[in-house]
Amino acid sequence: MDLTIAAILGLDGLTNGAIYALVALALVLVFSVTRVIFIPQGEFVAFGALTLAALQLGKVPGTVWLLLMMAVAAGLLDLAQGLRERWPAARLVRRLLATLGFPLAVSGVTHWLAPQQPALLVQVALTLGLVTAMGPLLYRLAYRALSGASVLTLLIVSVGVHFALTGVGLVFFGAEGYRTPAFWDARFDIGPLSLTGQTLIIFGASVALLLGMALFFERTLMGKALRATSVNRTGARLMGISGDAAGSLTFTLAAFIGALSGLLISPSTTIYYDTGFLIGLKGFVAAVFGGLASFPMALGGAIGVGLIESFGSFYASAFKEVIVFTVILPVLLWRSFVDPHHEEH
Repeated sequence: MDLTIAAILGLDGLTNGAIYALVALALVLVFSVTRVIFIPQGEFVAFGALTLAALQLGKVPGTVWLLLMMAVAAGLLDLAQGLRERWPAARLVRRLLATLGFPLAVSGVTHWLAPQQPALLVQVALTLGLVTAMGPLLYRLAYRALSGASVLTLLIVSVGVHFALTGVGLVFFGAEGYRTPAFWDARFDIGPLSLTGQTLIIFGASVALLLGMALFFERTLMGKALRATSVNRTGARLMGISGDAAGSLTFTLAAFIGALSGLLISPSTTIYYDTGFLIGLKGFVAAVFGGLASFPMALGGAIGVGLIESFGSFYASAFKEVIVFTVILPVLLWRSFVDPHHEEH
């Protein structure tokens, strides 16, 4: 290997690492606030890419029907809770509107615009709207009732949710893979390196999102509420911060990050209904570097995972996945010495 090949592999590793950093960011966020090891994060990535691919073909994406099913199921749960607890009619109507309003609106707009093949920015907005709306609904359906459960129980639920979403992904999107056109076809040569416009978009979007999240947590009331919940759930609840609201917002942000990651990665790789699982696992390896608690260390871990994957594929392409996932073993050993575990009560 010479310096030219090393530079090319390094650029490829940094590009992949930027995507893994976004996935790791979502995983750390979800775990720190809700204690959920969110294995289905990769499904949001796949659904984002496949939704955009369907819109570019002029088809109504399967995400529309999945979102409507989830919204109706969540609405039925809210209705049952309201009748059981004898809510006033006005409160019940407000809750149903809050649950069903946005999913119905974005699904209707998508169903109307999809055959017209609108501009790319409109397709991106529709994709982000559809997938992001799944986040709070998924929390309502699978996790909210278990907010006080142990981490192990929540992990088992996450495994079940992952298989369920993978199955419905096969039903609504089919087994065929899709790759979307690049958002920007420009190419810039810098010495031996050739930077594509899509690569620059990936770096730019990743940096913008990371900075935006930092400002969100530092400057906004909702961001500070999430930080307080992640530090001390009981203390935050005593201060009037709703744990359910924090969990719903966290899953909304995770779904948005996953959808954006899918949009960024879809022009560079073929996405299938189950592709998100591997992407999510690599993001999890990166998140483990930070003990599922530190955003900067998770970011560093994501860059490391991207570089290891890139150079590993050069030396032993058949074993690149094995190499990446083997890295988690010494990291877990190191974390066990740095942060000794304690029994959960």
